[in-house]
Parts: sequence; C-alpha cells; structure tokens
Amino acid sequence: MKKSILTLVIAAAFLLTIPAAADAAEKKKEADTYRLLNLFGDVFERVRSSYVEEVSDEDLIEAAIAGMLTSLDPHSSFLNAKNFKDMQVQTRGKFGGLGIEVTMENGLIKVVSPIDDTPAHRSGLQPGDLITHLDGKRVLGLTLAQSVELMRGKVGTDIKLTVRRAKKPAFDVNITRAIIPLRTVRSHLEGDIAYVRISSFSQPTNDGLKRAMKKMKKKAGDKFKGVILDLRNNPGGLLDQAVAVSDAFLDRGEIVSTRPRNKESHQRFNAKPGDLADGKPLIVLINGGSASASEIVAGALQDHKRAIILGSQSFGKGSVQTILPLGPHGAMRLTTALYFTPSGKSIQKVGIKPDIAVQQARIEAIQSSRRQSRESDLRGALDQRNNNGAGKSDNKTDPGKARDQDTPLDFQLQRALDLLRGVDLFTKRLKG
Repeated sequence: MKKSILTLVIAAAFLLTIPAAADAAEKKKEADTYRLLNLFGDVFERVRSSYVEEVSDEDLIEAAIAGMLTSLDPHSSFLNAKNFKDMQVQTRGKFGGLGIEVTMENGLIKVVSPIDDTPAHRSGLQPGDLITHLDGKRVLGLTLAQSVELMRGKVGTDIKLTVRRAKKPAFDVNITRAIIPLRTVRSHLEGDIAYVRISSFSQPTNDGLKRAMKKMKKKAGDKFKGVILDLRNNPGGLLDQAVAVSDAFLDRGEIVSTRPRNKESHQRFNAKPGDLADGKPLIVLINGGSASASEIVAGALQDHKRAIILGSQSFGKGSVQTILPLGPHGAMRLTTALYFTPSGKSIQKVGIKPDIAVQQARIEAIQSSRRQSRESDLRGALDQRNNNGAGKSDNKTDPGKARDQDTPLDFQLQRALDLLRGVDLFTKRLKG
C-alpha cells in the first residue's frame, strides 16, 4: 500500500509537467516514465522491507536524490538542510573546516585548490592531489557531500587524510580543523607595482579589491607602473563577484555569457566604464588550480587584450551551478549552463591557455666559494671617468636591491614583475 502511495505521489508530480495536449511521442515518453517510477517504487519498498537493517525513509530518499544528481556531472549534488546552511555561510565569507576546495574524480576526492592561510594550505596539500581515505576510511563509494561532511567537524579536532600524488607513493597528512575566515583579497606593493592576490570569489571580494587598489595607488603615487592579479590556486566562487572583478579593469564590452539548454535564457554580462588600474599594464597569473570564476576573469581580460595571462593552463571548469532550494529539506546544486568567454570560447574541459607559458620552478642561486674577478680587480685598470674627465669609482650596491639568498623565489611572479618593468622601461624610452 505504501509503495502504491509513493508511486502515485511521484507520478502526480510528474504529470504536472506534461502539457494537456501531448502528442503520441510525448504520451509514449510518459508511459515509459511511469514504468521507471514503478521500478523505483518496487526497489524502495524491497529495501524498506528486506534490507538487513532498518533504514529510514528519509535517508533512502535523500540517497536516491543524491545518486541521481551526482550521476549527471561532478558538480551537481544534493545538499541536505545542514549542508545547505554550511554552503550559505561559506559564500558569505566564513566557514568551518579544513580550507580546501574539492571535487570528485573516479570515486576519489580531488583537490581543486587549498585556500590561502588555512590548515589545508599549511599542510602542503596541492591542486590535483587525490584523497583516498579519511581517518583510515575509504572514500570510494561516498558522494562528494558525504566526503565533505566527514572532513568537517568540531574546531580543534584532527583528521588524517591519505593522499595520492603523481609519481609519489601514498602518504598521510594530519590536519586540525579550524574556523576558516575568508580574507579573499591580499595585496602589497612590489616597488611601484601593485600585487593583488585573490584566493576565492565570495561576497567581500570586489569591495576588498577596490580598497586594496585605492591604498596601493595612493602609496605609489606617480610612480605606479601596473598591476599583477594573482589568481593561482583560486577555485572560483560567486559569478557576480567574477563579473565585478573583471569589470574593475574593463571600460566596455562583454565579460562572460552563460548558455543554458533553453536558448531564450542566454545571459550576457557587460562591463561599465571605469578602470581601477587607470589603463596601466595588467598581468594575470593562473595555474592548474585556477578554476570557474577565476577562468571567467582571466578569459575576459585576455579576450579584450586588457591583460597578459602568464603561468600554466587553468583547470577547465566552465559550467554554471544553480542552487535550487527544496524547502526544509535543503537544496540541490544543479549544473544549468556553460560559461563562454567574450570571443565565444567555452572554458569547459579546456580552461584558459596563458599568453606566456611559465611553469612554476624552484630557483636556487649558484653558490661559489670564489668570487669572479672583474675589470676593477686588475692591476692598473683605468678609473671610471665622468663627463668632466674626473676619475671616480663607485662599486657600492643598493642594500634595498639585494635579495636574501634564503628567501624562496616565486618564479612565475618574478617573471611577471620583470615583464611589467620591461614594458614600463620600453615605454619611457619611446617617449624620449
């Protein structure tokens, strides 16, 4: 009896979506759907009555919904009431957990990117890492939502992740859970070049970018040469914030378009006048951990030739997820459209290719016990002469220019700085 009622309820809900004047093909499709709904009802009832342990109807239905959504693509999922609440907190800029953006790949948790200054980031996790076990329990067979739920927990408690990394044997990483305050924008001046790091796109991002740029431009004054926008290991976030950040450096033109199945619902987002960098040169840093909203920004600035994209190819997540609330039961995250750059290119599975490909590398200074000899060391070497013929020698170096040999060098950032300084120098020489 209960099975029949369940089937009738589901069927009634389905019928609401069928036009009254359905043609023969639609009627056949309807009949096929009825048969499949009956199959679902049969399976549901048999599990309820015959499974070795008693299972609640709510758990079974939620698991069925979760399975249906996760079978579509890696980003569609079911959010129960608790997970939905946690997601809302996260987009507002603060949440509890490890500080890691993940997806599913072949049944395992794949790290898209650790978030800056979080336990996951400090533990050394890297984009592309595969998590196989959580506290010794296999991940295989779990949904993404279930895996995320296991990684969350009481602040101050530890969790052991078993990690697989390319060309390395599996290893364990112990991480202590913490409240993750998302300060999405960090900035400082590299001499007279503004460096802006955006770690994710949440509600405070655009306002944080505006404050950072205003402060740095004021400090640099007339010497302001340009901007480096660092989107490396940025897993994405809110679409409106990606549009706002792109708009911050564009005066006009399309930023991104979203294309759902219904062609009449295509959306285009356009830039408004105003450029936070005042037209100065802009370099955007990306890598394999730059995904979704990061790729929207990089793609828009690249297509409009507003920025040089430097680094390595981005992640390639070009799909739009819409959160559809389900009343007190939570919500579902459903892939509803694809992103396209202003030139009409899809980001999905392709990502953004940098204009200048620079792989991250470890740079070490060559140490030598013996200093190389110079002209000034030679006996009888002529003194340097100024325009008046007076001899003068000055081998002093600017201590501010000297770099600490023990300070690690960010090779991609260094290339970007060198490029901007070279452009500025060339421009000045052309002006005479």
